[in-house]
Amino acid sequence: ASKQQLFRAPLHPYTEALLAAAPKPDPERKKVHRVVLAGDVPSPSNPPSGCRFNTRCPLATARCRTEDPVLRELGQGRAAACHLVDG
Repeated sequence: ASKQQLFRAPLHPYTEALLAAAPKPDPERKKVHRVVLAGDVPSPSNPPSGCRFNTRCPLATARCRTEDPVLRELGQGRAAACHLVDG
């Protein structure tokens, strides 16, 4: 995705959670919904089975824990590897 698309409408739930955790530089801006990431940070040297982010993704399902998602093109230069993103 372009930078603008990624920040405006992230497709992967983990990306959305990471963006929600970033502080907003505008003190006048009203509070926004924050996604709290719980669970273990996935190890890059020993990643979990299934989706690499399933240990912290707030929307992870049983399928996410067992089946590796395939990177799919979603149009307009966007792609996501997530079982929960419609393609």
